[in-house]
Amino acid sequence: MASYLAQQVADDSHREVIGPLLDGGGASGVVVRRGVVIGAWGDPARVEMAYSATKSVLALVAGVAYDDGLLVLDEPVRRRVGLPEFDGAHGRAVTWRHLLDQTSQWEGELWGKPTSVDAQSTREGTESAGGPPGEGWAYNDVRVNLAALALTVLFRRALPDVLRERVMAPIGASSSWSWHGYANAVVDVDGARVPVVSGGAHWGGGLWINALDLARVGQLCLRGGRWGRARVVSARWIEQMWTPCPVKPNYGLSWWLNDHRTVWPTAPATGRCARGNGGGHLLWVDPARDLVVTSRWGAEVERLLGAVSEAVEPGALSAAW
Repeated sequence: MASYLAQQVADDSHREVIGPLLDGGGASGVVVRRGVVIGAWGDPARVEMAYSATKSVLALVAGVAYDDGLLVLDEPVRRRVGLPEFDGAHGRAVTWRHLLDQTSQWEGELWGKPTSVDAQSTREGTESAGGPPGEGWAYNDVRVNLAALALTVLFRRALPDVLRERVMAPIGASSSWSWHGYANAVVDVDGARVPVVSGGAHWGGGLWINALDLARVGQLCLRGGRWGRARVVSARWIEQMWTPCPVKPNYGLSWWLNDHRTVWPTAPATGRCARGNGGGHLLWVDPARDLVVTSRWGAEVERLLGAVSEAVEPGALSAAW
């Protein structure tokens, strides 16, 4: 994994990995239709790094805060979180929505990584450099890590604990998943040093999870936040995650939206996805087809999504797993 990341990361500086790594085990995944696993390949029980699919799980954790009344999307983060990163005119204007839809345009350094070194920020040319929050979009891992830091302080506990207790346990996930940050990523909360996770694998860390557990996360979202008869996350939050960002219509709150077929042109416009590593690590959710697909180390992901979707007729959701 170390050699793979060295080849994939395009940053000119600050390239050193500061979080843990997990070697990959080859292509694997599952297809879930109407709550039933109808197809699998490779070893879907093998834990893999989720890469930037972690960001979408971070958004789900933010939904727990939203449902608990801790988080108001369009409220400045600074009102509830006393971090120096949100001091200054720009920082005071950053809202939770800005952090989650990647429009904060925050500039600074976190865990030794400046926002300016992330080469992904300039990839699509949609950032308004130096502009106010909300007016430009950039895919920036430092800013996502800032969201993870802010949520950690908001909950006053480590995010993996929140995810485990409020999401993964209720949906019957295994105990094999884990969520990692960097060696130096800790924050003082009430006198205790609390670890802060990362929102991807850019510099190591992130969510490590098997394909079946990731499919359960997708199934939860497909069901509008319900698992069986239990309400895990509000339907309103799922709607918020899948609402297009004004300056980036194929992106919601850390979820990719295929409404205009700009994410995967040959896949259905009804699909939403958590994706990382250029789409090689993917969680695809299509409510119209009652379909969830997870794929790790996929070489032709768009072809996979197109073929599976073509074989499945849109229809009403079932009540199964």
